[in-house]
Amino acid sequence: MKRDGGPPRAGRRLHAKEADYSRFKRKVFLQSAGLLTASFAAIGMLYFFVWRGNVADLLVSIFQSLLRISYTEALHLYHYGFRENFTFIFLCASVVIFLVLLWFSLKRFTRYFDLINGGIDALIDGGEDEIEMIPEMAAIGKKLNTVRLTLEQRARDVQIAERRKNDLVMYIAHDIRTPLTSVIGYLSLLDETPDMPIAQRVKHVHIALDKAYRLEQLIDEFFEITRFNSGVITLSKKTVDLRYMLMQIADEFYPQLGAGGRRIKLCAGEALTVCGDPDKLARVFNNILKNAAIYSDENSDIVIEAGLSGDMVSVVFRSVGGIPQDKLQLIFEKFERLDGARASGTGGAGLGLAIAKEIVELHGGNIFAESDGGQTSFTVELPQI
Repeated sequence: MKRDGGPPRAGRRLHAKEADYSRFKRKVFLQSAGLLTASFAAIGMLYFFVWRGNVADLLVSIFQSLLRISYTEALHLYHYGFRENFTFIFLCASVVIFLVLLWFSLKRFTRYFDLINGGIDALIDGGEDEIEMIPEMAAIGKKLNTVRLTLEQRARDVQIAERRKNDLVMYIAHDIRTPLTSVIGYLSLLDETPDMPIAQRVKHVHIALDKAYRLEQLIDEFFEITRFNSGVITLSKKTVDLRYMLMQIADEFYPQLGAGGRRIKLCAGEALTVCGDPDKLARVFNNILKNAAIYSDENSDIVIEAGLSGDMVSVVFRSVGGIPQDKLQLIFEKFERLDGARASGTGGAGLGLAIAKEIVELHGGNIFAESDGGQTSFTVELPQI
C-alpha cells in the first residue's frame, strides 16, 4: 500500500525534471520537425519545378534508347512505372533526403554530447572555474556545478581531517616520548644508585609513576581513536536516574576543580530518568565537565541545571569563560581542541566532545554549545522515559 505523501512528491520531482529539460526537448523537436519539413519541401520543389518539366520527356527518351522501343511503349512504361507509383517514390525520396539532411545536422546534435563530455572532463580535472552550458542545457550545467562544489567540499573535508589526524599523531608521538624518556631516566637512576637515600628514592619513584600514568593515558587515546574511527560504540540501556548520576560526577570532580578554586553548583529536579547506557552517559557528562575544568576561569562556578523541557530531559553546563565563534562551530569535530598548542598538562586528543556528541545522538538526543563571550554553556537533551 502506497503512502499518501509518496506519489505527489514523486510527481513534483518528475515535473521539475521535465521543466528543466523542456527547452532542450523543444529545440530538438523543432530541429527534427524542420528536417522533415525541409525534406518534403525539397521533393515538392523537385517535382513542380523539375519533374513536371523536361524530366518526364527525358526518361521516355532514355527508355526508347536503352530498350529499343517505340515512343508510345516508352510513354506507357513511364506512366505505369512512375506515375502510378508516384506516392511511393515521393515518400522514398523524402526519406532519403531526410536521412541526408539528418546526417549533416548530426554535428548540431553531437555538440550537446561534446558539451557534456567537456563538463565531465572539467570535473575530472578538478578545475575551480564554473562549468558553462548553452541555454537549453542550463539544467545539466547546474547539476554539474553542484557536483563540482560537492566534490570540492569533500576534498577540503578530507584534507582537514587528514591534517588534524597528522597533527594528532605528531602530538601524541612527541608526548609519548617525553614521559617514556622520564620513566627510563628515573628507573635507570634508581637502578644505578642502590644506596640512594630513601626520601630521594621515594621522590624519584613518585615522578616515574606519574610519567607512567601519563604514558598510559596517551596509549588509551590511541585506542580511543581506533574505536572512534571504526564506529564501534554500542549501548547497554537501562533506566538511569540523572540527578543521582550528576551528583556522583560532581563529587568525583571536586579534587580536580578545587585546585583552581572552581566549584560545581548542581540544580536538578527530582525524578529525572532516561533510558540509556549509564556508563556512556557518565562519559558524556565527564567529558563536558573536564572541558569546563580546563577552560573555565579560575575561582568561578560551574553550574549544572537539569530539568524537563517538553518531552526531553535537558542538562545544561554553564561556566565562566568564552569560546570564539570560529572554534564554537568546530568544537564537536574529532581531533579539534580549543588550544592549538596541545600542552601536555591540558591535553587530550580532541576526541572528548566528538565522542560525547556521538553517544548523545545514539540515545536519540541532541547536544550543542553556546557562548556569548563571557559565559559558555553546553546543553544535552535526552528523551524522557
